[in-house]
Amino acid sequence: MELSIVVPAYNEEQSIGPVLAELQETMGQAGFEYEILVVDDGSEDRTAVIAQSAGVRLLRHGENRGYGAALKTGIRHAAFSLVGITDADGTYPNECLPDLACLAIEGSYDMVVGARTGESVKIPLVRRPAKWALNLLANFLARTAIPDLNSGLRVFRKEVFEELVRYLPSGFSFTTTLTLAMLSNDYLVCYVPVSYHRRVGTSKINPIRDTLNILGLILRTVTYFAPLRVFLPISGLLILIAFVVLIASALFTPKIMDVTVIVITMTALQIAVVALVADLIEKRH
Repeated sequence: MELSIVVPAYNEEQSIGPVLAELQETMGQAGFEYEILVVDDGSEDRTAVIAQSAGVRLLRHGENRGYGAALKTGIRHAAFSLVGITDADGTYPNECLPDLACLAIEGSYDMVVGARTGESVKIPLVRRPAKWALNLLANFLARTAIPDLNSGLRVFRKEVFEELVRYLPSGFSFTTTLTLAMLSNDYLVCYVPVSYHRRVGTSKINPIRDTLNILGLILRTVTYFAPLRVFLPISGLLILIAFVVLIASALFTPKIMDVTVIVITMTALQIAVVALVADLIEKRH
């Protein structure tokens, strides 16, 4: 029972100490052989000093590179084949990490995610509509129910990360991309309900900018791994529009809008052909 725990941190001096103490106590009681790697992502406060005094492995970026970049650094330096990640802001119930790791081992899962659907979930109201809409889109594109698209509490196999790392971004959308990439490639993913606490300190998330980034990333990721799920609905919608234009012009105008119908239909067929070619390329790759 071995687990490497990666904790990315950026200006989290108020919370990093208690989080690391909780992790050390939890893992010590669980009987795991473990290591904790804190990746200080260019913090300007005492985050690195506090982490170093806690007796954990400390890796440092000279400048702020992003949440995903910090995770990549930590995972690359992980000593064990099973890796857990959590945040430094005190929002996740880190006492659940041993259970997630045991489930990954016993159930032969490639990734076990702590889904923020437990009894006590303190997600700010301003972020909930965007989170709901993004989850709905991701569920459709991935063809499966995703209880939590971007939870930062999860355990996964390092070898899977190494296979997918070239697709993973350096920003906040790291976990979103990892989820979609694993589901699109038929890896075994399990979700476990957990609580989610109010964070300590100030959030680094920009609701509008990061939501738009995640939206674009969902479309790009699924387009890469499952292009038919993106392009065929667009093609089908255009065929429907062409049919409606044909019927409406036949019933309500002096002349059928044949040119318009042909242009829309040809566009739909071209998109469908591009989707099929993209799917063949992806499958061959």
